[in-house]
Amino acid sequence: MPVISGSVAPPTDDKRWRLVDGAMRRCGYRASALIEVLHAAQSAFGFLDKDSLRYVARALRAPLSAVYGVATFYHYFAMKPPGEHTCVVCTGTACHVNGAQKLLAAVKERFGLAPGETSADGQISLLQAHCVGSCGLAPVAVLDRELLGRLSADRLADRLSGWRRAS
Repeated sequence: MPVISGSVAPPTDDKRWRLVDGAMRRCGYRASALIEVLHAAQSAFGFLDKDSLRYVARALRAPLSAVYGVATFYHYFAMKPPGEHTCVVCTGTACHVNGAQKLLAAVKERFGLAPGETSADGQISLLQAHCVGSCGLAPVAVLDRELLGRLSADRLADRLSGWRRAS
């Protein structure tokens, strides 16, 4: 396995590691570039696994605990592979007041998913956001980048059920 970053070899010979290493090289392998490098790793692989966190920590000479702490603190970073489809329920104030919890409860009841989970068949990932900026349409959810406003629990569950049939 070739050593790309000087003294640290990537976990595999997957060519996507070159993208991650390129981000580290542009930032001078500085630990202060951690968030940018984690973005590059997630962009390359779709999520951050233990191997990617270890590699980034070694290459940036940062404590693994710090890398893990940043990766788990920010909601943008995913520690598991995403589902084929993504449902993001807004839980901001306007959505909360207008029924966001009912949306989440419907998904939990029908699909057994809580925020941050992916269905066993890998079809649906459920996420929550603190605000998506569409308060006038509350409650809202973003389904595969499509914003749905004034959403009822039944309508959301039906749309998610459609994903299961279509896939």
